[in-house]
Amino acid sequence: MIVATTNDIAGHKVVRYLGVVRGITVRSRSIVGNIGAMIQSLFGGNITLYTSLCERARLDAYELMVAHAQEMGANAVIAMRYAANEVAAGITEVLAYGTAVVVEPA
Repeated sequence: MIVATTNDIAGHKVVRYLGVVRGITVRSRSIVGNIGAMIQSLFGGNITLYTSLCERARLDAYELMVAHAQEMGANAVIAMRYAANEVAAGITEVLAYGTAVVVEPA
């Protein structure tokens, strides 16, 4: 599966547009993770517990988007983007979305 943030893929031509695809995940950190992150925040810098949570959420959303595109018969996703929203205190939604297409070498 080719995934690009651009509206086209170099060396390929879009032969069919299949529509919007998305993958969504909703995540929260456990109370133990929150305490660990608070301790890390006392020292400043990168809060690795939250970084890993965010990376995992993005990966999950990306993989769900790719699976959705495959179900539609796509071999590529163009104009891929991420969005994130806080659903409730400490609970975040991460959305990966784009346009599923069929591409062929140009």
